[in-house]
Amino acid sequence: MAKNIAVIGDAETIKGFSAIGLDIFPCDDNEQAAHLLRNIADGDNYAIIYLTEEVYNSVEKDRARYDERLTPAIIPIPGVRGSLNTGRSRLSSFVERAVGSDIIFND
Repeated sequence: MAKNIAVIGDAETIKGFSAIGLDIFPCDDNEQAAHLLRNIADGDNYAIIYLTEEVYNSVEKDRARYDERLTPAIIPIPGVRGSLNTGRSRLSSFVERAVGSDIIFND
């Protein structure tokens, strides 16, 4: 079974991802984003779901139910307005849990 890659976020940020074969799901509403995430993640057709950082932060409760699952991997990406450092913070917490100290972003 082939697994696809999805991108959820504002249309301006994600429209280019369709050019490289990713399935895009534009939305500008937090409630719609949560609904899209649940439908896509529960459908078992996607191995990776990219969310713009704004969407990623707005659907925390819905996203948490997939934290312990292997797939889909839910990954934040910066939007056109710039980074909110969500991805960096997440990576930093993974590194700190793994080695006991943030050896990558230790400022």
